[in-house]
Amino acid sequence: MFKLAKLAKRKKDKVLSGPPDKASLKEAVIDAIKEIYDPEIPVNLYDLGLIYTIDINDDFFVTVDMTLTAPACPVAEIMPGQVESAVKSVTGVSDARVNLVWDPPGRRKT
Repeated sequence: MFKLAKLAKRKKDKVLSGPPDKASLKEAVIDAIKEIYDPEIPVNLYDLGLIYTIDINDDFFVTVDMTLTAPACPVAEIMPGQVESAVKSVTGVSDARVNLVWDPPGRRKT
């Protein structure tokens, strides 16, 4: 399962040379999300295809659209918060919001 404290320390320790750019920031956000695993399937959320979009605006505010494996998923109340915390832990991210969406089913757009 996801170890938030360990991830936050590792991501915060990463030193960026100069101001962040969107491409490197997006890569770091994806790496952070890849640390979160579905509790019933030994696959991370990103590779499982549950992350639909990752948008970064000019102020480095990150918006993530994600879904779950099923509407009645037992971690539906905590999983988006775990993703948001992981994204916020990445150096260079000013803030983050995670939207839980159900359309389109099973299609990543990142």
